[in-house]
Amino acid sequence: IGAMLISPLMGPIIGMGLAVGTNDLDLLKRALKNFSIAMLISVLTATIYFFISPLEEAQSELLARTTPTIYDVLIAFFGGAAGIIALSTRGRGGNVIPGVAIATALMPPLCTAGYGLATGQLNFFFGAFYLFFINTVFISLATALGVRMMRFHYHEFLSPERAKHARNILMLIVIATTIPAVMMTINIIRTSIFENGLRRFISSELEQPGTQILSSGTDAATKELRVIAVGRAITEEKQRSASENMEHYGLGGYQLSVIQGGASDSLLALSSQLAQRAYSQESEHQKLLELSADNAALTQQLNAYTRCEEVAEAIRPELAVLFPAVRSLSLARTVEVQRDTTATRRFVTAVFAVDDSKSWTSADATRFQEWLKTRLSGDSIVLLPRTQAATTAARR
Repeated sequence: IGAMLISPLMGPIIGMGLAVGTNDLDLLKRALKNFSIAMLISVLTATIYFFISPLEEAQSELLARTTPTIYDVLIAFFGGAAGIIALSTRGRGGNVIPGVAIATALMPPLCTAGYGLATGQLNFFFGAFYLFFINTVFISLATALGVRMMRFHYHEFLSPERAKHARNILMLIVIATTIPAVMMTINIIRTSIFENGLRRFISSELEQPGTQILSSGTDAATKELRVIAVGRAITEEKQRSASENMEHYGLGGYQLSVIQGGASDSLLALSSQLAQRAYSQESEHQKLLELSADNAALTQQLNAYTRCEEVAEAIRPELAVLFPAVRSLSLARTVEVQRDTTATRRFVTAVFAVDDSKSWTSADATRFQEWLKTRLSGDSIVLLPRTQAATTAARR
């Protein structure tokens, strides 16, 4: 309501109607310009809002703006008539114009059009924009007719042909705007009458003590009325009598199909089985994801243990060139545990043997350790000369 009260749309729309009623082309151009700017700003603002808003589901206020009817045409016309009468009466327009803005609801259709653009639902955009177009045309039409009836001063056309041409264009716009609304109204009325007839048919012809109608629906393609019932069975005679009376409820041409007793129980059982199967599939999918995660973890561990063997084969040529004093090298992943703590330490043990005939200093050992650490991509390295390893093995 606040958006409708402060919206800058009523002024330009009334201005367009006044310009048409007085044949004022300059006023019409200014009104169209201001109207276009206000409309674009409104749609853009709504689009940005719905684009950044986390709420995407269409509510009833949005849905109500997508299917305009002839009643919206009448509301816009009489609202516009009230507006021009109020503006023409000195000191009495202050309360009527806000009422017209609220009754005709100029802003909600533009907000719905912005929602349609933001979410990519063009049916919302076109339906809401058509409602806004209806409001604009018929408020302006009521204003133009009111101006003529109250004998406002108007500009004469230069020729009768031009005046006739302008009237024809106005009439064409009014008719083109009204026809879709009339068709939508007819469809809505037909649907409402059909649904009311369907409810009366089920209530009068099929419902009985001990029987519960679970659901009913129609298939327009096959012309079938399907009813699902449980409890006391609907007899064949009652079904035949109901089929003969369908035409009295506006259901002529439809074939009655009643699913009851064992069939309805089977449907309920099937529905339960499908629900259980869906739950089972979801559970199996979750188990599959868990197994996949476990498999990935095991694969990672296996790769970590086999990586030392791969690196050892890869660095053999470099070892002979960079460290000719090293006669042999063994790499293995090691896990160290301690008695006084639960923490574990993982590192790579490098057991190497040095040729006694060649020199080997502590600087060579440090450089050798840094080289291995680089080739093993940053893993912790513990160097263990083979003589020390042999001694340790002997003690064990």
